[in-house]
Amino acid sequence: MTRDLVPVPPRELGRAGFDRLPAAIMRAGESATWRFVEFFTATIRNRNTRAAYAQAVTQFFAWCEKHRVHALEEVNPVVVAAYIENHEGAAPTVKQHLAAIRMLFDWLVTGQVIPVNPAHAVRGPKYVVKRGKTPVLKADQARTLIDAIRTDSIVGLRDRALIGLMCYTFARVSAMVNMRVDDYYESGKRSWVRLHEKGGKRHEVPCHHNAEAYLDAYLGAAGIRDEKKSPLFRSVDGRRRITANAMARTDVLRMVKRRAGAAGLPSSTCCHTFRATGITAYLENGGTIENAQMIAAHESPRTTKLYDRTGDEITLDEVERIAI
Repeated sequence: MTRDLVPVPPRELGRAGFDRLPAAIMRAGESATWRFVEFFTATIRNRNTRAAYAQAVTQFFAWCEKHRVHALEEVNPVVVAAYIENHEGAAPTVKQHLAAIRMLFDWLVTGQVIPVNPAHAVRGPKYVVKRGKTPVLKADQARTLIDAIRTDSIVGLRDRALIGLMCYTFARVSAMVNMRVDDYYESGKRSWVRLHEKGGKRHEVPCHHNAEAYLDAYLGAAGIRDEKKSPLFRSVDGRRRITANAMARTDVLRMVKRRAGAAGLPSSTCCHTFRATGITAYLENGGTIENAQMIAAHESPRTTKLYDRTGDEITLDEVERIAI
């Protein structure tokens, strides 16, 4: 069966994250093709998760074709286990690929495309993380970075407000680029920020006085305070003038890399650095894991703990006691 015979419009394929369907899915017929597309368009709302799962499933079916597993009914637990066993990715990547395969086949089973899930009994590699790998800045380094940003232009005011807000709210960059002007608002005597986090969560956090000052300065210079439903953090055109378009995550990353380099900070500094930096600074000043979890909108305090680097210097001090 060729791609032209698959009754799925290119637009639907694009929404699912594919430019073409896996051959095994196409061979399984119309019911399987639509069920496959529905899995990615109807059950996965987060774009990043959809893209990651699409890549995982594409690689799995390509591996199957390479190893002469051409039909959907030929995929059994041994096939899935062999794929996982021979996967060259790191343990977290392998576990994610297995999760994607398992969820897809669950969806095909409930849609009566196949009778059983061949990935159900397959186990992935063990992977236990007690300390996150996100690069962290010390509080004085973060302050150096913010203070190094010149604020004699709208771009400088925007960048300072964006980096500052990530530090003081522990927010992800995706939440920053999705903010609208009315997501910064007053309630009582305090200013608040409304963040649209992963999984469609709406998360509201009181605005730190420094972040409030940065945002007020940026909004005043940009003249967009009354454009309530428009993007808060906007891109600039070739003449360095603010546009009506929201910044993309890649725009923010390039900006962070540029600002960090100019301030003499590690090249590993990235957008997620400020989440870990803010949490660590908060805990060093007597904050609790439970409250840090609430500010960061984590489901579990164990996730928040991965960003806690307050014990790093203690560990180094103890190691230095080894007098040999």
